[in-house]
Amino acid sequence: MDDRLSEILSPYKGKRDALIPILQKVQAELGYLPDEAMLEIARVTGLPESRVFAVASFYAQFRFTPRGKHSFMVCRGTACHVRGAEKILEETERALGIVEGETTEDQEYTLETVACIGCCALAPCVMIDEDVEAKLTPKMVSEIIDRRKAK
Repeated sequence: MDDRLSEILSPYKGKRDALIPILQKVQAELGYLPDEAMLEIARVTGLPESRVFAVASFYAQFRFTPRGKHSFMVCRGTACHVRGAEKILEETERALGIVEGETTEDQEYTLETVACIGCCALAPCVMIDEDVEAKLTPKMVSEIIDRRKAK
């Protein structure tokens, strides 16, 4: 990690006004913002550590824990909510063994909820990576996860 981090940060030595692009580049390279990287960003830019953490924690785009290889997003939009999104989320949590916002121990899946994925006519639905699974029932969620785990 040190070499990758040094390469990203070297052009930004002392550049306090480039914090957000730095955070974005580090996260793009490492997948998240580990504490060690945050401390190194503060050192290189000359910003207080508290400022670096404050800015990163303010924006929803930044993550402080590793994400899984696959993103599992349960839609909570109005149409999905009315058609059972809560049951879909509960079954997804049970099947993956994690709760919303967590990543499975094997680093395969990160479970999130989103306000809307734009497939209201297909509610309730989830998005796994770039694939939409539609008109779901709780039983279908388990089948989808089992099928994906078998690959």
